[in-house]
Amino acid sequence: MFDRILVIGAHTDDIETMCGGTILKFLEEGCDIYYTTFSYADKSLPEGFPGGTTRDEVVRATEVLGIPRLNLILFDYEVRVFPDYRQEILEDLVLLRKGIKPDLVITHNTNDTHQDHKVVSDESYRAFKQFSSIWGYESFKNNRVFDTDLYVKLEEKHIFKKNQAIEEYKSQLIKYDNRDAIKGLSQFRGTQVNHSYAECFEAMRIII
Repeated sequence: MFDRILVIGAHTDDIETMCGGTILKFLEEGCDIYYTTFSYADKSLPEGFPGGTTRDEVVRATEVLGIPRLNLILFDYEVRVFPDYRQEILEDLVLLRKGIKPDLVITHNTNDTHQDHKVVSDESYRAFKQFSSIWGYESFKNNRVFDTDLYVKLEEKHIFKKNQAIEEYKSQLIKYDNRDAIKGLSQFRGTQVNHSYAECFEAMRIII
């Protein structure tokens, strides 16, 4: 259904955690995947990790997923203050739209309560709404509500490799102290569609 897909996250590690399995499945199907994030979140690094740590981690994590290095577009906005840079982020997204021309955009969902995630979701919709289908991935720590519109069925191999990619973010593992919960969510979503595993998405815009 899709030839060219742009996956967008506010911070490095958002994408792998929320929709890494779906990326793996689309790559298997021959889709061209582009990956972009807007902050390395250096100010949020735990004590003992030097600035720039996530720059290396994101490269290793996306290598695990199989995304070509040339398809990484990484910005360096300051973490937690994206509302101050809303217009600049929109302009970056418009340039990505013109350069990549994606059939599908996967980004933060519209009910994500994190301020940076919310800006990326809103501006992604503004930039791509007339041109691309848009899916919003589930954020298990930041959603008060979530519209379970779309399910992507996954296999054990996808979940295993997704976890390998997450493991590359050594500086962020404190946030995922119970990584079984990530697998458990995939199992729960799979149960809802009579399958072993799945990732779930909000249908923000569907163009057929």
